[in-house]
Amino acid sequence: MTVPALEADALGKRFGRRSWALRDCSFRLPAGRVCAVVGPNGAGKSTLLALAAGLLAPTEGTVRVLGAHPAAARSRVGFVDQDKPLYPQLTVAETLRMGADLNPGHWDADTARRVVAGGDLDPDRRIRALSGGQRTRVALALALGKRPELLLLDEPMADLDPLARHELMGLLMGEAAAHGTTVVMSSHVVAELEDSCDHLLLVGGGKIRLSGDIDDLLAAHTRVTAPAGADLAAHEVVESRTTGRQLSAVIRPSGPLPDDWRTTTPSLEDLVLSYLRNPAAPALTPAPETLEAAV
Repeated sequence: MTVPALEADALGKRFGRRSWALRDCSFRLPAGRVCAVVGPNGAGKSTLLALAAGLLAPTEGTVRVLGAHPAAARSRVGFVDQDKPLYPQLTVAETLRMGADLNPGHWDADTARRVVAGGDLDPDRRIRALSGGQRTRVALALALGKRPELLLLDEPMADLDPLARHELMGLLMGEAAAHGTTVVMSSHVVAELEDSCDHLLLVGGGKIRLSGDIDDLLAAHTRVTAPAGADLAAHEVVESRTTGRQLSAVIRPSGPLPDDWRTTTPSLEDLVLSYLRNPAAPALTPAPETLEAAV
């Protein structure tokens, strides 16, 4: 059976004696997907990606990348850290040559040059003289030039203007489609991921709150508008609010809904915000037996 691109079982990471960045996280990400890792700042998104990249070791549980320990899969993985660490004394051209030297046999020089050229970067300019957005381009060029099977991106678009974000998102989606690359991209801005991603990991409070294909997750939820005092007890309630004579809620229905309730499918942003506004809402993640069957 197909090996998941990324999988975690009871994964946890603690810093110090008591501060857990992640705790008891379990999920499977099928290969070939474009996955959004969303959640507020401090939710554990960066820690999760650093564990997958092999930059951190778990405190408990396991994480496997392309069926292997993260260290064993490193040559098949591209990673762009939120801080975009690059050698400041090197020029853009020297940085790309370094990428070629570190990845002999499978370096895609054309793709790396195309990413850099899209920003009109002078190849002879030193990294320390670049803006934050320009450094992001160089970091993405290194990651894509490696031709990875799995591409991990931690807040990759934070330093870019809207036009550059649109262009680079299109480039990433094109690479994923052309080469079957699995892309895992973290962000706290859901709107910029909604049209590009087909899988979701929602991280909140160090735990996985939602996990699965976006279409399936949206189909499992309904936004209802009903008279104030409507009985929601038969359903899983993610969030509900009453304004005047009207109740508005996002629920996971457990049966037919009354005809006088107005129902719509929530947007991805609506769904994410509903879970984040109510940390006590029941999580929706695959059952353990489903995870085992996916391996």
